[in-house]
Amino acid sequence: MTARPLAAIVLAAGEGTRMRSSVPKPLHRICGRPLVLHVIDALAELSVERVVVVVGYHSAEVTKTLQAEAPASLRMEFVEQFRPLGTGDACAVALTGFPETYAGVEDGDLVVLPGDAPLVRPATLAGLVRAHRDSEAAATLLTARVDDPTGYGRIVRAKDGDVARIVEDADATDEERLIDEIGTSIYCFRHSVLAPALRRLSPANAQGEYYLTDAVGVLHSAGYPVGSVVVRDPHEAAGVNDRAQLAAAEAEMRARINERWMRRGVTMTDPGQTYLDASVRLAEDVTLLPGVVLDGATTVGRGAVVGPASRLSDCEVGAGAVVSYTVGHQAVVGDGAAVGPFAVLEPGARLAPGSRTGPFFGGAPGAPAG
Repeated sequence: MTARPLAAIVLAAGEGTRMRSSVPKPLHRICGRPLVLHVIDALAELSVERVVVVVGYHSAEVTKTLQAEAPASLRMEFVEQFRPLGTGDACAVALTGFPETYAGVEDGDLVVLPGDAPLVRPATLAGLVRAHRDSEAAATLLTARVDDPTGYGRIVRAKDGDVARIVEDADATDEERLIDEIGTSIYCFRHSVLAPALRRLSPANAQGEYYLTDAVGVLHSAGYPVGSVVVRDPHEAAGVNDRAQLAAAEAEMRARINERWMRRGVTMTDPGQTYLDASVRLAEDVTLLPGVVLDGATTVGRGAVVGPASRLSDCEVGAGAVVSYTVGHQAVVGDGAAVGPFAVLEPGARLAPGSRTGPFFGGAPGAPAG
């Protein structure tokens, strides 16, 4: 990649009415982490100099959560969209979070993506930026081909193959609705061309909003090259708008997490019944039996066996320990200790190395031990 500076905009201002929840949509959790933080985690693996997050609904709550949980390596700014006037307006608001000098002679690049796309991979974002810079395009879109494009914006191409515009589903003609290539709402723009394009947007559409997608047509009409990268895995482009989509995204994320740990030397006898937060840490030769749920900052040492049917939250399990049919919270199980079956570890419980607790060992299941 060239040495041009790279920054990002994350659009996280939406209320998420289809979630039917008092919790702001960006803060609904997948594998223990808020939706929007999965997006920011992906950005953190790029050489991003600054991330501007657009907040709106429950802005203070969203900002506080991100400040507490986002990677410390990222420089983040927050700007508020006070009125929900669409993604184009949100992007214009985001540009106020950059110093004027940033958009000057250096002319950097901007990755723009929604806060409800938790499955996008860092490698995909890096590939988008690379293609954008290699082609010297004004804008490069991440697109996907899907069997059922209903509800998504369709990619309309010019005769030369460049992207000419994106038409939203509600505004598409019958012919345009047959197009199976969709926009993912993930872009890379030249910083210098984005603001002028946004100023030419109009709310004359079915939603009465300023669509960021219309900036693509504005740039193409002005003679700027607009490119695209088709994502290999359409799951990466999936947004989360309701509880069903939240569950689907959770299942996909959980499968990725489980595969990653198995490739690092962890045995899962039934990955489909193994539930790990993204923050859990496991050593080699750990065995997880069916029905295991590990939450929060739980760590499991080398050679330990957890399960079946055990849930541990913010616990530490030592090397060679055995934990079965057990519920624990903020507890420590020493190396080689055995707990369960049918045990409860209360907060602060500490099992000494080599100790035994549970009904079969004569210990009191609910009592701190060690």
